[in-house]
Amino acid sequence: MSNTNDLTNRINERYSTMSKGQKLLATYITDHYDKAVFLTAAKLGEVVGVSESTVVRFAAHLGYKGYPQFVKALEELVRTRLDSAREIEVTYGRISRSKVLESVLKTDMERLKGTFEKIDQNAFELAVETILTARRIYIIGIRSCAPLASFLAFYLNLILEDVIQLHTNSSSELFEQMVRISKEDVIIGISFPRYSLRTLKALEFANNRSAKVITLTDSVHSPMNLYSSCNLIAESDMASIVDSLVAPLSVINALIVALCMRKQDEVADTLEMLEQVWEEYQVYENDEIDYIDDKLKMHYAHKEEMDF
Repeated sequence: MSNTNDLTNRINERYSTMSKGQKLLATYITDHYDKAVFLTAAKLGEVVGVSESTVVRFAAHLGYKGYPQFVKALEELVRTRLDSAREIEVTYGRISRSKVLESVLKTDMERLKGTFEKIDQNAFELAVETILTARRIYIIGIRSCAPLASFLAFYLNLILEDVIQLHTNSSSELFEQMVRISKEDVIIGISFPRYSLRTLKALEFANNRSAKVITLTDSVHSPMNLYSSCNLIAESDMASIVDSLVAPLSVINALIVALCMRKQDEVADTLEMLEQVWEEYQVYENDEIDYIDDKLKMHYAHKEEMDF
């Protein structure tokens, strides 16, 4: 285990065995470690809404001898984040402006190649089958993973009847959207470093209600896999200020295509119905340019002027 990520790793590894109060602390520290490092045990408990003794037990549960040792680990985490920021600056310094496109595209190609070599075909087939047989499909992705979740939800809605993308402005809102999840349903959780504890909470909630859990993450050691029965692994790397999510998007594309192939007739009917709706309500009349149509319109307009 890397010392530089020791606290984060301990939180991820022990999260499933934490009490409710300890999970609140874990979430706060993951999201606000730069603030938590300056707080006493009493003040941290006050901010999170738990007792000071819960904070002390939390530190012990993570394997620290006392709260002071836990604070030292927090300080190390802050330094690690700062070092990461400096590493980003160094990375930018190594790449000349003329080589940015080439460098980024080559890195993404390497991530795709690595994903192709490592991904479990059986897990992929299980994910397809699980989604097809589920009554309702929930999808969650937070922060940089939110666009991936939206992309997947958009296309699944064209293929299947009951797809819900979870919105996560707050934890309470998240659970309100999932209150009816059951063993007949499936949730797809998308998360890459830094892992989202809110996504992990959603997967835990679903697992506790016997729903099936599919994850799309970067490693078999990801905490997202604590509650999942089907793990899709795609390489991701933060080589610059942005996360590389090209490989995860490619896996999502493959998932969508596989589902379309299994539901060809239904998808064709849905698209035909949508075309009729778009035409009836002139959905694209003012949004897209049809050059042939425009020329015809101009021709008839000119002819009418001449006739007049």
